[in-house]
Amino acid sequence: MDLQLTGKRAVVAGASRGIGLAVADTLAAEGADVVMVARHQDPLEAAAVQVARHQRRVLAVVADTTDDAAVRAMIQTTVAELGGVDILVNCAAQPAGPGAPRHLADLQDDDLRFEIETKVLGYLHTARAAAPHMAEQGWGRIINISGLAARQASSAFGSIRNVAVAALTKNLADELGPAGINVTVVHPGTTATERTPGLIAAYAQARGSNEEEAERSLSASVSIGRIVTAAEVADVVAFLASPRSVAINGDAIAAGGGTRGAIHY
Repeated sequence: MDLQLTGKRAVVAGASRGIGLAVADTLAAEGADVVMVARHQDPLEAAAVQVARHQRRVLAVVADTTDDAAVRAMIQTTVAELGGVDILVNCAAQPAGPGAPRHLADLQDDDLRFEIETKVLGYLHTARAAAPHMAEQGWGRIINISGLAARQASSAFGSIRNVAVAALTKNLADELGPAGINVTVVHPGTTATERTPGLIAAYAQARGSNEEEAERSLSASVSIGRIVTAAEVADVVAFLASPRSVAINGDAIAAGGGTRGAIHY
């Protein structure tokens, strides 16, 4: 299937590693020009070199998405360099990982403020800056990377931030849909990235098991029997970023390999 992404202009926030990097790489492989955004210059530039092998235009722009002025400047740079923006993928957030739930007494106000400012306000900033350019041309796609903590009680703050992202997504979809802009949210589960060994070690420690047992336990909780890779999540995002995804708007797409036992409808 041709995803019709050749020549599209994409901004990927949180693109220096993990799912964000995989998304940037997949979009470039499908023919899009990509602006890769992250807070730290060195890892971002290294990631951009990797993505540039697809022979598409790749820009590395340092910006902190919690800073609204920095986000607006980043979008202005994108429009100046590429002539516009067609696709926005929001992935600039601290990834959640498996671990022991935190008790009520251990929940700190500042931790929640950080989660909201990064994952909810950060996503709002980028969408607010990019949407007018999409509306002017009558077409666009915004994909918000959230997480399956929105559907299960294991991390209070993880659930709160991810539910908030889903709510933001639906509100934006209803407002922007008539302008030709589809907005969707993707819920990955535990995903294999460069951070996976550390996450498995933390998961094992929290449960008093060894890492091999911890990985088996995580895999057993997934319907396909293994942890999904960042590249596999990126394939889902690439479809949602394409013109072929027009029938999907405002909805949440789970991309974790299937959660055993749960029925969502």
